[in-house]
Amino acid sequence: MSENTLTSTISADYAQRITDDLAANRSEQERTRAELTRLQDELVRLEEGEQILVKMQEVLGGNGKSAGKGRKAAASVPAARRAKGKATSRKGDEPKARVRAKQRTADKGAAAPKGAGEPTWRELVTGYLADQREPKSAAEVAAALADAYPQRTTQVTVVRNTLEQGVAHGLLERSKQGRSVYYSPVASAKGDGAAASAG
Repeated sequence: MSENTLTSTISADYAQRITDDLAANRSEQERTRAELTRLQDELVRLEEGEQILVKMQEVLGGNGKSAGKGRKAAASVPAARRAKGKATSRKGDEPKARVRAKQRTADKGAAAPKGAGEPTWRELVTGYLADQREPKSAAEVAAALADAYPQRTTQVTVVRNTLEQGVAHGLLERSKQGRSVYYSPVASAKGDGAAASAG
């Protein structure tokens, strides 16, 4: 009889612990969702601020063309990340989606003008990597391009997106060393990259 009582007590203790752990887990989920929503709102505000600054730069005669182009590429990844988390988001997301759609439309307009003979990001990235003997990180590529092309606004996010597009199109290879990601031209594309940078 006492064994049954002991077993019941242990079962009740475990059941209570599981209930407490479940409540803590759900509470943490809610906290994380709230933090995610706050960060998404902050990112939207920052993107809107950047868009305004780029337009002001264009009005004042700065190099707003390349900044606008960088803005378009940089915005594509956060928008994709936010869309991925849309399933967990709740009400109030629809107005944000409309805002992002307007931003993308505005970005296309800002990115449209391109100087004659100005190389694309892909040409710059593949041309630079074709001349390297070892793989380079996105930050290294961005730093090198910023030095080589000071007249263009170079953002690591834009460079990373371009590198990933190069991987997707079979022009570049991605390799990992620890937690770092490095890029190099695929053997067959090495000559093509050099030719593209020359042209």
